[in-house]
Amino acid sequence: MIKKTVIALSLLLAQQVHAAPVRDQHWSLLANRLFPALVDMGTARPGTAVLAGRRARIDACKQEPGCVLNAGLWTDAEIEAIAAAAAKAPASSWRKATLADDGAQAQVARELRGLNSIIQVYGLGMAPHYPLIDGPIDAAGSARFNATVKDAVWLAEAGEDDPVPSLDPSLRLAIALLDVNDRNDAVAFEPLDMAHNAAALGRARIIDWKLYHYTAIIIPGVGPETLSMALSARGKLNVRMAAKRFADGEAPFVILSGASVHPKGSRFVEAVEMRRALIERFGVPAESIIIEPYARHTTTNLRNVTRRLAAMGAPLDKDSLIITNVDQSRYIESAEFAARNQKELGYPPGTVGTRLSPTELTFRPSAKSLRIDPADPLDP
Repeated sequence: MIKKTVIALSLLLAQQVHAAPVRDQHWSLLANRLFPALVDMGTARPGTAVLAGRRARIDACKQEPGCVLNAGLWTDAEIEAIAAAAAKAPASSWRKATLADDGAQAQVARELRGLNSIIQVYGLGMAPHYPLIDGPIDAAGSARFNATVKDAVWLAEAGEDDPVPSLDPSLRLAIALLDVNDRNDAVAFEPLDMAHNAAALGRARIIDWKLYHYTAIIIPGVGPETLSMALSARGKLNVRMAAKRFADGEAPFVILSGASVHPKGSRFVEAVEMRRALIERFGVPAESIIIEPYARHTTTNLRNVTRRLAAMGAPLDKDSLIITNVDQSRYIESAEFAARNQKELGYPPGTVGTRLSPTELTFRPSAKSLRIDPADPLDP
């Protein structure tokens, strides 16, 4: 009997030693979407004194929420040190999709600053950039907000063995804060191109782009202000103008951009509803339509459309055509919009070119738009 008990205990201990870590597929999606370079660094497991010091600082908090949140924030010196380590990493350390035009050092620093922003907004109650449509589910400082933050701290601790957000405990904390608030907007349509744009991307692979005047017709979303309305009046106008221009044969694709934004709590996604209208009302073939269902602003409409053009293999040195209502078209051409791009994105998502009509502008996309920035965790 004693021998059998010893054997059973030995087997149990062996199982515990060799037990695989629990991997949360949803956390994996969020981590790779928001922090691709930090995920890559976690896989490489750089042994820096900065990371060891941060872990000791966070562990010393013993799960007290306020302490954990503040200890999880990255100082400028820590960001500089980790970004410098990233700059020295060999090219094989990075996936192709991880790095943008400005390289590993800039991307890592951008992700760490965005990570700080998530902790500050969703954990410490700082106001988000767009308080009418973004932020946690409960008012900052309320009893429910504080309880949710506490749960996020414990959820992050429970996910300690998750292999994806493994570089630093702050990654798990940021993801847990978004998770407990159901702010899963950034991955709501993933895998976007395989699940929603596969037919169009398959067609894009065999397209001869030289046969067309434009790479695509771009339609930015114009959300309704009523919860029960799927497509606004201006959204319907944009769709009709797109169908008419597509019929001219000057572009092989229509790209529809817009998330579920207005009003807050709407269940209708602008890109999805415009796609439905193009197919059902105007007979545009599904394989000629690309949806971009994440953009929440006109700035990110153009940025995210550029990302879809790159995913399609479209030449970024060729014009596309923006079609939208007169007011939005005029705004896209304005100095105000250019300044907003610089303030909110840090760069122009492309070059607005020739005006062809009150509702049509040419657009030359910029590779800068491929930079991932989790400062907006709902659409990085």
